[in-house]
Amino acid sequence: MNLQRIKLTVIKMPLKIPFSTHLETVSERESILVEATGKDGAQGYGEGVAFSSPWYTEETVKTSHHMLKDFLIPLLKRSPVHHPAEIEHLFRSIRRNQMAKAAIETALWDLDAKRRGVSLARRLGSTAGRIPSGVVIGTPDINDAISHIEDYILKGFQRVKIKIFPDHDIEFVRELRRRFPTLDIMADANSAYTLEDVDRLKALDEFGLMMIEQPLASDDIIDHAVLQRQIATPVCLDESIVSYEDARKAIEIGSCKVINIKIGRVGGLYTAVKIHDMCKEKGLPVWCGGMIEYGVSRAHNIALASLPGFTIPGDISGSDRYWEEDIVTPEIKVEDGFIEVPTKPGIGFQLNLKRLKEVTVSEEVFDF
Repeated sequence: MNLQRIKLTVIKMPLKIPFSTHLETVSERESILVEATGKDGAQGYGEGVAFSSPWYTEETVKTSHHMLKDFLIPLLKRSPVHHPAEIEHLFRSIRRNQMAKAAIETALWDLDAKRRGVSLARRLGSTAGRIPSGVVIGTPDINDAISHIEDYILKGFQRVKIKIFPDHDIEFVRELRRRFPTLDIMADANSAYTLEDVDRLKALDEFGLMMIEQPLASDDIIDHAVLQRQIATPVCLDESIVSYEDARKAIEIGSCKVINIKIGRVGGLYTAVKIHDMCKEKGLPVWCGGMIEYGVSRAHNIALASLPGFTIPGDISGSDRYWEEDIVTPEIKVEDGFIEVPTKPGIGFQLNLKRLKEVTVSEEVFDF
């Protein structure tokens, strides 16, 4: 890839509206921006999407920064790659730390696409002109949730995801279904249940949910297979799928009927596309999950979600969903429920340098 340097920039910005699950409330988002500069002056951007605390996965911003600085970047300097797809093999000696790996890998995909003069979406094999957008409601208050959903419906969003957990599920979903009888609703449990809650989860079948996402343990595929045989609502796996092999095994034993693909969670675009291809071949629908990202990661999600197997609207909203001002320009917009897939080279967005400077916490450059 003929790299000249990699720059790590830690950024932090408050969310417009706090985002809550039963595990954590996120009011401020910290992330790592990766800038890969080639010897020809071309630049590619990636984003580390770990949270500040390990509530979603074991990774945090600090651990990701440590892995990038002390292991992944030195490894890349010692063993240069010729193509972004080689990153998966190069980093195989480093256990897990998928979000740190993806931060570098996605920057190299952007750099590669720019050098070829094609959009990242086209580089991945997409021909789509736009993608449908879904939205996540992160408030446990039913009145707030209804108000937000009404607003999002008016804006044309294609489906809504809500957060559920024991004692905040059946009545909450029942009221939403009463108010929105035809709305596509999916429920995300973030591992709040066990097999002892089968009857409770079964009770949700009557509401015609699109899916229940990750109801059981975050590292499980066995119990999810048991659960899926007992409920009609499709089970979607999220946290359990951190590799291609996880996805293959989960499909093989019937753990789910849907898979949420997150670039950061599976270690990069190369693996994300491989999982997409396998699921498409097997007739399993996939969708692109969100991580309360800034515009760089959101742009990578748009490219991924434009592939043909992504038949369910993803958690990809506009920049104004979370931010007063994003770090990319132009800001990402949802119009009539859809997002245009960029046609410019790479991710199709430039950095908003003024805004980036305002939200920068620290930065460090590594020369090659």
